[in-house]
Amino acid sequence: MSSEYEVIIIGGGPAGLTAGLYTSRARLNSLLVERGLFGGQIANAEQVENFPGFPQGISGMELGQLLHQQATKYGLKTLLAEVTGFKLQDKQKVVATTKGNFLARAVIIASGSERQKLGIPGEEEFAGKGVSYCATCDATFFKKLPVAVVGGSDAAITEALHLAKFASKVTVIHRRHKLRATRILQERAFAEPKIEFLWDTIVDEIEGKDRVKRLKLHQVKTEEKSTLELAGIFISVGFKPNTDYLKGILALDTVGHIITNDKMETEIPGVFAAGDVRCDSARQAITAAGDGATAAIYAEMFITE
Repeated sequence: MSSEYEVIIIGGGPAGLTAGLYTSRARLNSLLVERGLFGGQIANAEQVENFPGFPQGISGMELGQLLHQQATKYGLKTLLAEVTGFKLQDKQKVVATTKGNFLARAVIIASGSERQKLGIPGEEEFAGKGVSYCATCDATFFKKLPVAVVGGSDAAITEALHLAKFASKVTVIHRRHKLRATRILQERAFAEPKIEFLWDTIVDEIEGKDRVKRLKLHQVKTEEKSTLELAGIFISVGFKPNTDYLKGILALDTVGHIITNDKMETEIPGVFAAGDVRCDSARQAITAAGDGATAAIYAEMFITE
């Protein structure tokens, strides 16, 4: 594999794959680096109902595969590796990975985000032993068992609805008094008899022996303490952008998102950002794809000019 490209794309979600589709169709020698599954976070979605062109919906895994298939059709090269560093070298950009260093004239950062953790006692200890961040991945391990979902977003309620197909009971624990999920997801959750809600509640600790057995909770308004016996907890409290390797190199907001303009340009000429990783992203697959197309178009302009 060559070590020099016109464009390197970091991340293989909808933003990165769309960027790769556009740059490869523009006949730019392009490499996409992805550390996990092509499709990114959407690959974990059981059903995607709001991506245009699929009126019956489509599984996230299949959508990711189709995006990858279409992008590579025009010559996009892909590499399964983790990006560990980034620096400037004269007019070139150097992308360091676990499989070597690669140089490019332009870089599109679409490294997405990963699940935020609660940071409470027991979370690390019981990871994979009742603590999960992906219902699509792990729901079948909890057939006819009680579980909890922490969070109130679209992602959290989607997890709860999926778990209700397997678990005996799903308790949604939310620190506020109402959900942030879209109305249609709320309607489905409230209509599901297996789903119950604990409002204004925070998880203080996860307890167990070999596996998760119970949660220690407290009610934020009354400070009342309680416990909840269960077999698993699914944590869905937001996402953290994958930008640790960019600290001190690019301008980031307080959370770690990359700051861009409407052309997806960063403060460094020839470096672009697209999708969930950038500031003010709508965090939707379709808007990520739009970001990727925009970034690719202006990356081509940067190279040709």
